[in-house]
Amino acid sequence: MSTLRDALSSLPDAVFADLLESDEEYLLVLDLPGVTAETADLRVENGRLVIEARRDKRLPTEFEYVREERPLFLDAEVPLPPDALGDEAAASIDRGVLEIHLPKRSKAGERTIPITSAEGDEGTSSARQETSGDVDEDA
Repeated sequence: MSTLRDALSSLPDAVFADLLESDEEYLLVLDLPGVTAETADLRVENGRLVIEARRDKRLPTEFEYVREERPLFLDAEVPLPPDALGDEAAASIDRGVLEIHLPKRSKAGERTIPITSAEGDEGTSSARQETSGDVDEDA
């Protein structure tokens, strides 16, 4: 995940990004003022999240720019964490705040594998045998 964190820090200064993590997913939150669902494109390519966004600028005809701080376009590629499921990602945008949900692979497939003896003596390889110095005289 550190490569994703590093990639987010290299985004333009005008883009604020938060990265959150739960047991089930990652949540990437990007502040993209002026961007709408119609002016943004989001896709997964070769293990990378590709974000392309543009914001509409409506400049009144009687004005011209003296100084412009925020770029019109954002083209960014950030690596997906190794346990993220890019194919199951979902995104939404509300008032220029883009939220990208990246589910994690389930750990449900993890289990302990029993080991058996090569001689066919099943169950004895992991069993611990204990002997006691006490002798039961009634036996």
